Amino acid sequence: MIKLPELFCIMAFSVAACSQKGNSGKQTTDREEELRDTVETGVATFSNPLLDSGADPWVLKKGGQYYYTHTTGNRLVLRQTDHMENLDSAVPLTIWKPDPGQEYSHDLWAPEIHFINDKWYMYFAATTDQDRDRNRRMFVLENSSDSPMNTEWEFKGKITDTSDHWAIDGTVLETGGAHYFIWSGWRTRDQPENSGKQQLYIARMENPWTLSGERVMISEPELEWERHGLVNEGPVAWKNPAGDIFLFYSGSGCWTDDYAIGVLKLTDPDNPLDPGSWEKYPEAVFSKNPGQGVYAPGHNSFFKSPDGSEDWILYHANDNPGDGCSPARKPRMQKMEWDSNGFPRPGIPVSRDSVLSVPSN
Repeated sequence: MIKLPELFCIMAFSVAACSQKGNSGKQTTDREEELRDTVETGVATFSNPLLDSGADPWVLKKGGQYYYTHTTGNRLVLRQTDHMENLDSAVPLTIWKPDPGQEYSHDLWAPEIHFINDKWYMYFAATTDQDRDRNRRMFVLENSSDSPMNTEWEFKGKITDTSDHWAIDGTVLETGGAHYFIWSGWRTRDQPENSGKQQLYIARMENPWTLSGERVMISEPELEWERHGLVNEGPVAWKNPAGDIFLFYSGSGCWTDDYAIGVLKLTDPDNPLDPGSWEKYPEAVFSKNPGQGVYAPGHNSFFKSPDGSEDWILYHANDNPGDGCSPARKPRMQKMEWDSNGFPRPGIPVSRDSVLSVPSN
């Protein structure tokens, strides 16, 4: 974000005068390039990625602030910023670390922060120190402070339906005056029988840390584009300008370059527990762009621009083929459009060299 004093200085005296560098021979920095672009075009810009590393990026806008988190593996971390293009300047705060020897002590994945009933909640997947893959489950923390940027988080426990099967990537959907939990899970508890296949499940929430009733499957990897690893994961709900609810998810394995984003539409918002209420679109809406050096884009979230007029997609992607599910995944963002029928059109993942206008202020 370009601060007003900087911009005035640049407009009045040029970048060289403001920086006092003149022809010192120093290499032009990315920051100076962004300032120059702002002066020449009158529009503030940025380029992806937002950080050097950060898988499963999630952001929540609340009170003019953006609260951002991503997978770190051994702790839960939040960043706060008033402009997402300035995310790299936001100081990361460790809000919670698990005690050793617990069923949630390892592989803390895909955290999400939500604001429900005037309290903050952080949902995350985690596992034990033994038989880690089979024992992955979802857990939740609560914070009743005005701001989530502190360590006053209370561990509420495991959040599961009656099956208590393998579960990751939990998110919250609000519709019809109720809250629902949606996650990626196995059909059974046993890994060999399940064959590693991940489906999307939904259950009604009794409260932000308790589910009521049994889970219902609403999607499984059945389409060609989502069968490079038999995975449906990373669900997130978002509305179009007309208020229609879409559920975005990532299909195929994150270890492949074919990891991509698909979408379901909730056709009956009063009955999300009915699988027939979810219409699945046959093609991925956001997938790799090898020509621009973007591979395995997925596990996304969304946010509104500061003025609320734009929808932006936040996602991770790799710069190189074969990078897989590694720390090479970096958070990126770009503006998302809606077509005349209200269908999401996020476009194609842009390259690191693309200069983008910042979200509308």
